[in-house]
Amino acid sequence: MQKHEGTKTSSIARRINGSFVCRKFASYLSMDFFMSLLAVLCWCISSEISRFGAFVWNRGMRWFEWDAGRGVVQYITKEGTELIRIDSTIFFRCLAISLAVVCIVQIFSIIQDLIFGARKVRHQLYPLNELAKKAEELSRIAFDESKFHRLEDAISNMDPGSGEEHLHIGDKDLQGLELAVNNLIDRMRESFQQQSRFVSDASHELRTPISVIQGYVNMLDRWGKEDETVLEEGIEAIKHESEHMSALVEQLLFLARSDSGRQTLVKEEVSLSALVKEVYEESLLIDPRHVYSLGECSGGDGTVPGDPTMLKQTLRILADNARKYTKDMDEIKFLAGRRGSECFFSVQDAGIGMAEKDITHMFERFYRSDEVRNSGTGGCGLGLSIAKWIVDKHHGHFEILSREGLGTRITVWLPR
Repeated sequence: MQKHEGTKTSSIARRINGSFVCRKFASYLSMDFFMSLLAVLCWCISSEISRFGAFVWNRGMRWFEWDAGRGVVQYITKEGTELIRIDSTIFFRCLAISLAVVCIVQIFSIIQDLIFGARKVRHQLYPLNELAKKAEELSRIAFDESKFHRLEDAISNMDPGSGEEHLHIGDKDLQGLELAVNNLIDRMRESFQQQSRFVSDASHELRTPISVIQGYVNMLDRWGKEDETVLEEGIEAIKHESEHMSALVEQLLFLARSDSGRQTLVKEEVSLSALVKEVYEESLLIDPRHVYSLGECSGGDGTVPGDPTMLKQTLRILADNARKYTKDMDEIKFLAGRRGSECFFSVQDAGIGMAEKDITHMFERFYRSDEVRNSGTGGCGLGLSIAKWIVDKHHGHFEILSREGLGTRITVWLPR
C-alpha cells in the first residue's frame, strides 16, 4: 500500500513539474523574442540619430537586407528618394552571440528542472501527503461503541455548579477530545464568572443611589410638604443621585456595547494638541476649584489616526479622576506631544497618588482602592475601564507614574 502511495505521489509530482517546465520554456521563448525585438528597435533608432541627427517616424519604409556574396547585413532607409544603407553586421553578430549565451543558460535551467524538479515538488507535497495519510489512518480507526457511551456518561455526570470539575474519561483514544472539551469548559467558566461579577458589581453600585433616592422620597412624603429646608435638601440629593445613576448606566451601556462588538470607531486624523487644549479650556470653565495649566508641546504637534470623540472621552475621564483626588487650588497639568513613532497626551495631578498594588488593578471594572472608597469622592470605578478599551482599540498603551501623597501622571501613547 505504501509503495502504491509513493508511486502515485511521484506520478503527480512529475506531472506538476512537467507542466511547470512547459510554462517556463514558453516564457523563455516569449522573453527572448521580445528582448531581441527591443534590441533591434533600439539599434535602428540610435543608428538613424547618429546618421541624421534625429529619428523621424514617417521617414518611409525601413528594412534589413542580407548580402550573401559579402556576408553582410544592411539596414536600409530612405532620405527623400535616396536609399541610405547602414552596415548592421556587427550588431547582429553581437545580438546572436548574446542570444546564444542566454539560450544556453535557459536550456541548462530547463534541464536542471527536468532532472531535479520532481524531487522539489515531492518535497513541497510532503506535508499534504502526510496529512492525507493521517486522515486515512483516522478513518480506519474502529471506535468501540462503549467508548462513546463512556464519553456520554462522563459529560452527563458533570456538575455545572462545580468550579473546578473537568471531563475525565481515562481513554487514550479520546484524550485529545477530552483536552479540547476541558479547555472549552474553562473558557466558558471564566466568561460566566466575569459576567457574574459584572452583574453583581453593577447591582451593588446601582443599589446605593436607588436606596438614597427612596430614602429621600419617603422623607419628603412625611415632612417635606411643610418644611422648606427638608424639601430643598431632598430635591438636591435626589438630583445628585439621579445624575450619578444616569452616568453609571451610560458607562454600563458603553461597556456592554464594547463587549458585544457593537461599539465602533470613526477614525480620522486627530491633532492631540488641539484635543488637549479643548479639554483644558472645558476644565477651566466647569471647575474653578483647581489650578489648570497647559504644558508646551513636546516634540511638536502630534497627529494620529483615531476617533476624536472617543479620544476626548478618554482625556475627560483622566481629567475627572484628577479633579476627584486633588485638593482644592492644587495644580492639574495637561500635556501633549510626540516622540519617535508615537504621540502622547498626559494628565498630571497633585492628588493622593496610588499604591503599587492599586496600579496593577486600576483598569479593572468597579475596582476602587480602600483610600478612594473611604474618601467620599464618588465614582464607581468604570471610567478607567472605558479609557482602557478606547486606547486598546487605537493600538495604544498607558504609562502610569504615581507616588502616594505626591500625585499621579497618566500618559496615553498612540502610534502615529
